[in-house]
Amino acid sequence: MGRHKQPEIRDRILDACVDHALTHGLPHRLEPFVTASGTSARMLIYHFGSRDALLRETLGRARRRQRDFFGELVAPRPGEPYPSTLRRAWQVMTGPSGRPYLTMFGRLREDAEQQLWPDFRRESTTDWLQPLEDGMRSVGRPELATLVLAVVRGLIMDIETTGDVPRADRAFDDFLAALVPVSDKTPAEPPEDR
Repeated sequence: MGRHKQPEIRDRILDACVDHALTHGLPHRLEPFVTASGTSARMLIYHFGSRDALLRETLGRARRRQRDFFGELVAPRPGEPYPSTLRRAWQVMTGPSGRPYLTMFGRLREDAEQQLWPDFRRESTTDWLQPLEDGMRSVGRPELATLVLAVVRGLIMDIETTGDVPRADRAFDDFLAALVPVSDKTPAEPPEDR
């Protein structure tokens, strides 16, 4: 009688592979995942079927983690202006805790063949529209979700290409300032008579 697969072991192995991939990138061979999960290549194949199946599941779980993490960041908060929520979300996304996701999925987006996740480019765009639309609805402008997403994605690509985080941060702050309706801005002091 053969062994029965144990889902909790498979789940633990997959989490270890995701942790490794977020830190070091997707490996080309199974050995880094063997070391990270504390198991053997034979057990990885037993639980996942093939190297590519393991890589696909690793990417899928990492993406779910990212959606949960980033989704919570961009969710509107009672009593907080949504541009402030976006500013905080941007700082976390592009900071140390968010960068592993941006790096992993940036590389996947650049992969011309898209063999591991054929529809990733489309999904990685559309899955953020609803959370951003919900946030922008809180300021009465849900239709601007696409613009917000385009700016975020463009500046993230800029950071990945140039490494110039301060410039991207300034650009994002300028963008947020443009989102604040004129009625929400504090009126300027009238000029003094000379």
